[in-house]
Amino acid sequence: MIYAPVNFQNDHWIAIWISIPKRHIVVWDSIVKHISKAQLDEIMESFLTMVPYLLVECASTDEECIKYSLEPFTYERPTVGVPQCIAGDCGVYALKYMECHALGYTSFPAAFCEKNVKHIREKKTHDIFHETPSFEGIEDKTSYYNDLDTYG
Repeated sequence: MIYAPVNFQNDHWIAIWISIPKRHIVVWDSIVKHISKAQLDEIMESFLTMVPYLLVECASTDEECIKYSLEPFTYERPTVGVPQCIAGDCGVYALKYMECHALGYTSFPAAFCEKNVKHIREKKTHDIFHETPSFEGIEDKTSYYNDLDTYG
C-alpha cells in the first residue's frame, strides 16, 4: 500500500491510497465539488500510468518484473461515508483519511467531523512537532530553516 497527499492547483488537498495487489487507487476528497470528474481524471492519469511503470522498473528480478503489467491502474472517488469539510481544512482531512485507513479503520470514525476539526488539527500539529528533529547541535537555526525552504 502507498498513501500520498496530492495538491490540486495550490488550493486543495486530496489523499490517495494506491493498492498494488488490486491495481487500484482510492481518492479521498473532503470537498468533492472542488474538483470536477474531468479535472480528477486529468490529475489521476499520471498516477494510473506511472505506478505500473515504477513497479516494473523497480522489480529486482525478472520473475518479479513479469508479475507486474504495464496496464494502467483504475481509480475511484467514493463519496458515501467520506467526511466532508469546509474550505481551509482539506489538508488536515487528507492526512486524517490516510491515518485512519493505515490504522485499519473500515470506515471513518464518527468523531472525524467538522465539529472536531480544531482538535484534529491541534493533534496533527502536536504529532508533527514531536517528529521534527531537535535543534541540538545546530548552531544557525535560521540557516537550517532556509535550507529546508520552510518559510520561503
